[in-house]
Amino acid sequence: MHTLSLQIGSTLQTTLSPRLQRAVRLLQMSSLDFSQVVRDALDNNPFLEPDESAVADLPSPAGDEPVGAMDASGESAGWGAEPISRARMVDGDGVFDTLAAQTSLADHLLGQLNLLTLSERDWTLAAALIESLEDDGYLRTPLQEIGALVPMEPPVEPEELVVALRRVQALDPAGVAARDVIECLRLQLPAIDCERKRAVASRILRDCVQCLASRDMPAVARRLAVSVAEAEAACAAIRRLDPRPGWRFGAPSVQYVTPDVIVRKVRGQWTAMLNEAVVPRVRLNRSYAEMFRRHRSAENTELGAHLQEARWTVRNVEQRFSTILAVAQAILKRQHRFLAYGAMAMKPLALREIAQEVGVHESTVSRVTNNKFMATPVGVYELKYFFSRGLATANGGECSPTAIRGLMQEMFAAESRVQPMSDVEIARQLAFQGLKVARRTVTKYRQQMKIEPAERRRAGVGA
Repeated sequence: MHTLSLQIGSTLQTTLSPRLQRAVRLLQMSSLDFSQVVRDALDNNPFLEPDESAVADLPSPAGDEPVGAMDASGESAGWGAEPISRARMVDGDGVFDTLAAQTSLADHLLGQLNLLTLSERDWTLAAALIESLEDDGYLRTPLQEIGALVPMEPPVEPEELVVALRRVQALDPAGVAARDVIECLRLQLPAIDCERKRAVASRILRDCVQCLASRDMPAVARRLAVSVAEAEAACAAIRRLDPRPGWRFGAPSVQYVTPDVIVRKVRGQWTAMLNEAVVPRVRLNRSYAEMFRRHRSAENTELGAHLQEARWTVRNVEQRFSTILAVAQAILKRQHRFLAYGAMAMKPLALREIAQEVGVHESTVSRVTNNKFMATPVGVYELKYFFSRGLATANGGECSPTAIRGLMQEMFAAESRVQPMSDVEIARQLAFQGLKVARRTVTKYRQQMKIEPAERRRAGVGA
């Protein structure tokens, strides 16, 4: 027989309030995303206002070298350039009017197409092919699909599309509208000035693509019945061709990184400071808050919520950047030798060490180091770049993988081009120096550094 019963028990579990969950998300955001959130809060919350005085009152960083010169009036003279006035920019006579306009690949090709004497039908088909090209200049859409998208009477014939393709491929830059990289290189062969070299290069692209990819010049010479010198010269000419001709046009896609922390040497000591350009300056509007306090009633609960949100936003901005700065200073304290001596001076570092010094949880350090960057005299690095597990050494110590990659980089720079070191030899050399690194780990580090295997680094097989 089944019976029903009720039991009362108590359990203890950690739950995050919605506000705390939001604080965690904001801490993990990049500075760009966080600044956008603060700007949205300024636009929507009447109790928030930009704190312009905070920027004006900021002290100038005291570095070993001055950032810019000052003129007699105390204003920054920059690098000697004449200041750009708003009037000059409004009148259309500013410096930006001298910048060259970016021309897209399609505009470049259509400009040439308009100079040809073509019927309206032929021009339309060629223009359709041009509009189907990708940014690198390749045509990866089948001709049949392009023809189906062009409504014409009578319907487009396959032969017409082939003629239109050849017409586009004859335009500048050479190699445009190719269906694959081999066709792209073949279209550029007329640019090779030597007829003999051009003929050998054409045969290589037709019969020895695999040997070209592996840079096996003796195999190319045997298969084509030419000398090794001729094969090397033809392969070198092929490598000088452009496999992505479309990338010469249009604005390049550049991913800019704005550092959150700037590291400078002040009085002989490395010091971390916040990049004021990414710190949103926001404060509570005291006048509005005082008016609301004096006239508060049960009917304006929405304004009360706005006031609480404004106070929380101001507090969150301060807490976020104080935490970032504290973590950056703790990292710099342990990795300052990296700035002085390079990658081989990088020490193993765990999140737990920084969390204990700053007084926060490891998960907080993980969020702080995500999408946050530090500008140093030797480059811009993400904060999590300075963390790595330690690899055991022969004397019982630990070594950072970054230091091992730095040592490998020096080995590659000093190796013989005639007899480059294999991954096994590199692992053996590291073992001689007390570093226990497996061959597969050496291979992984070499690939991370974008260095080719030994057989491709050998002189006469490379470029």
